[in-house]
Amino acid sequence: MNFDWITQGEFGSGPSNWPLMILGLLLAFACGHVISWVYMMTHSGLSYSRSFVNSLVLLPPIVALVMMVLVNNLITAFGMMAVFAIVRFRNILRDTLDTTYILISLVIGMATGTYKFASAVVGCALVSMTLLYLWYAHFGTRHRYDLIVSMLWTRPGTEKPELERVLRRHSITKLMPSERSGEEGTLLSYRLLLRDVNRSDELKEELEQVPGVSRVNVMHAEDESEL
Repeated sequence: MNFDWITQGEFGSGPSNWPLMILGLLLAFACGHVISWVYMMTHSGLSYSRSFVNSLVLLPPIVALVMMVLVNNLITAFGMMAVFAIVRFRNILRDTLDTTYILISLVIGMATGTYKFASAVVGCALVSMTLLYLWYAHFGTRHRYDLIVSMLWTRPGTEKPELERVLRRHSITKLMPSERSGEEGTLLSYRLLLRDVNRSDELKEELEQVPGVSRVNVMHAEDESEL
């Protein structure tokens, strides 16, 4: 049986280069895997989604195929625009970095779909290395303090030097964002960047031994990079 009618159905502006098309789709598929692997390795937080990872693998070859269909054919391009206008995809990305992954997947698909294989490979490699660097270096993280210490101070405010000495001995910098007076005394809250994070229990014990200090609570500070 003759199956030439399958390839003869390609009525584009020029003959289809099937080996080149297959190479482009396979390269887009491989680059999509690289981007998805980088995402799985570097992702942190609660917004991880397996379906999103699968989308990163599928997007480049799909976009590549779209670019191959649209190449040098204005009528097909307008028809494809009409199809995408009818079929709308709505998805809320919880992490702004996810938009970057979607964008690079689309660009890689466009590059392979227009047979710019070198641009696709180099772009995929550079973006992947950049994302790995940002993840490994914790770029953008702000580390201002280690502990949040709250306590009840029952002595006059002028008698705090003893308390301040204990805090200075254990911390590099300190900030007192809250001081509220009540019937039992003054509720103090400090943010501390410690000299030695492993000595936080020792700090709590020394504070509890300071006359006038009670109800000492120590809580490890959260990373401020998402605030």
